[in-house]
Amino acid sequence: MHIILLGPPGSGKGTQAQKITSEYGFVQLCTGDMLRAACNSGSKIGLQLKKVMDDGKLVSDEIVIGIVQERIFQSDCDAGYMLDGFPRNIIQDEKLDAMLAGQNQQIDRVLLLSVNDEVVVRRIAGRRFHVASGRSYHVEFNPPEIEGKDDLTGELLIQRADDNEDVVKSRLKIYHEQTEPLVKYFEEKGILVTIDGLGSPDEIFSKIKLVLDQ
Repeated sequence: MHIILLGPPGSGKGTQAQKITSEYGFVQLCTGDMLRAACNSGSKIGLQLKKVMDDGKLVSDEIVIGIVQERIFQSDCDAGYMLDGFPRNIIQDEKLDAMLAGQNQQIDRVLLLSVNDEVVVRRIAGRRFHVASGRSYHVEFNPPEIEGKDDLTGELLIQRADDNEDVVKSRLKIYHEQTEPLVKYFEEKGILVTIDGLGSPDEIFSKIKLVLDQ
């Protein structure tokens, strides 16, 4: 099975992707991971990517698609894969469709984790971290015993720079402008399934299983 995991930042895609991979054995193809791996590979497209990133420029659709194409047809993907973070816009999806059609493949399901903007902002802006250990907390959903301090060491917790409310709202704006049009596109193709992204990770995964087990 070939699936796409779609949803705004903070919708829980990372958590659910791990659960899906563990349960079904699909290869998780995360754009960020693929870009980093390509950058270090020394391949022709990897060298192009490194130059773009070193120059501080945005990675073009063409390069992203080339990297996905390099990865998606490797033998470990034969048993199924899950695209996470790709496609991000209609152009990328049209290229993906053409690429897959050339190998007699197609996307079988698109899982949309639906979470409203207010919840996303609360989820992300409330995250706090203990730098040395990586332990994570949430001011509302998983608060430390003493406000602002790690439970084990008592050291101060930090908020990551890109977790502040303004940055989150900016990321959501980009998602709505660039990625959300894909929702209607996949709906019209009859492959979109919307999953309510509210609830515990296990509750959400049980909904995903109902779809994938059909």
